This record gives sequence, structure tokens and C-alpha cells, in this order.
Amino acid sequence: MPESLNIIKIGGNIIDDDQKLFSFLKDFAEVPGKKILVHGGGKLATKLAERLGIQQQMIEGRRMTDAETLKIVTMVYAGYINKNIVAQLQANACNAMGVCGADANLVPATKRNHPTIDYGFAGDVNSSQLAVGSWQLFLSYGLIPVVAPITHDTKGQLLNTNADTMAQEIAKALSGHYEVTLVYSFEKNGVLLDVNDDTTVIHRLNPSYYHQLKQEQKIFAGMIPKLDNAFAAVDSGVKKVIIGKAEALQELITGMSGTSITHE
Repeated sequence: MPESLNIIKIGGNIIDDDQKLFSFLKDFAEVPGKKILVHGGGKLATKLAERLGIQQQMIEGRRMTDAETLKIVTMVYAGYINKNIVAQLQANACNAMGVCGADANLVPATKRNHPTIDYGFAGDVNSSQLAVGSWQLFLSYGLIPVVAPITHDTKGQLLNTNADTMAQEIAKALSGHYEVTLVYSFEKNGVLLDVNDDTTVIHRLNPSYYHQLKQEQKIFAGMIPKLDNAFAAVDSGVKKVIIGKAEALQELITGMSGTSITHE
């Protein structure tokens, strides 16, 4: 039977709240077994861009990345946020190692080619080229990768990649070697019928119900990329995907809280 692997993505307001992040990382350090932490940090990058007078554009929850924005997200994601998380995990006796997709060629990508929208230096992961052996090597040595969502095109160009997509692609690539649970943890209790009411958690979400909610415009636009990634993961061998509140990490991993993404 393959070993278990928890791949946990942290984002949303938790990254911006020092106390919540401190508490989450303490909980993450206590998760047993092999694990990978993927983080975003969009709000901090947006605030810095605004201070520098660099206008930001989002389409369906995804950032359009011009050359100046790429510099900012690289500094914020692969720099401050990544190393701050690593340092805090080390303080919790968790032997973390900060990486991005360019390191050890872990996550090669291609500049997004869209027929009508220019996303700039946004990257789409080359699924078949993920360095599975390198991930396995790190995990076998007891290292805990902390992954910033910056990738590269193997020709010297850095690319900004959606952190939810990064988590999903890593989970898919490793699902042939581990029993993978993918957890999307953020500031909400799960996928909500009413984004302003945390008690309206959808405990189980299947493809047909998801399609219905999108048709009825009941899914918050920023959640759509996360859910698309969740369904792609369960369709590609990931054992389970759970979306929910970062403060309830242990309950999320055991399926006792949050939204479980299912095939049927």
C-alpha cells in the first residue's frame, strides 16, 4: 500500500494575518507523515503593487502578469512569504525547505496562450514534465517542501502560476506514488452557498451540483479556479480533495469539516 502524502495549500487572508499564519503553521508542523505546503499570497502582492503604482487586473480569479507585476510576485511569493513560512516551520521543529517551480526544475511551465486574453507572464504547468523523482527524493529525506507559485519555461523566463493549480498539478503527479490528500485551506469554512454566511457550507460537491451552482451564479468568481483544480485532481488519481478553514486543519485532513469534492 502506498504511503500517505498530504499536500496542503494555504492562501487567502491567512497569509496576511500574522497570528493566524503562526497558528496554522504550528498545526501544519504537527501533521504526521509526508507533506508538502503550497502557498500563494495574492493580497500582499496586490498591496505592494498598488503602493508602487502598478495597476493590477484579475480575470476569473487569475492575475494578469505584466513584466513589472512578475517582479513583484516573484519578490513577494518566492522571497518574503516563502522564507518567512520556512523560518516559522523551522521554529516548530519542522524541517522545511523553500522552493519554487524553477528550483531543481520541479515545475516546468509554458507561458499561457489564450485566444482572446493576454495574461502576460502567466504560466500553465507542463504536467508531464514535473520532476517526480526530485519530489520523491526530498520527501524520502524527511524534508518538507514549501512551494511558492513561481514556475519557469526552461528557457530562462520566470512565470507566475496560480497556487491552487500548482497544488493540484503536484498532487496529480505524485498520486501514482503516494496516497494523496489535497487540502485547500483558506479563511472560509468551505464552499459556501452564500459567500457572506459561513454557516452555508456545502459539505459535499459533485460535478453536476457544481455546474448547477455556476449556472445559477451562486459560486463566488474567485472560487471557480480553486474548484476547477479540485475536480481535475480527483479525476486524475488524487484520493480526496477538501476545501475549508485553515484554523481547522486537522479536521479538514480527516474530512470532519469543510467541503469534500467527489466524483458523484
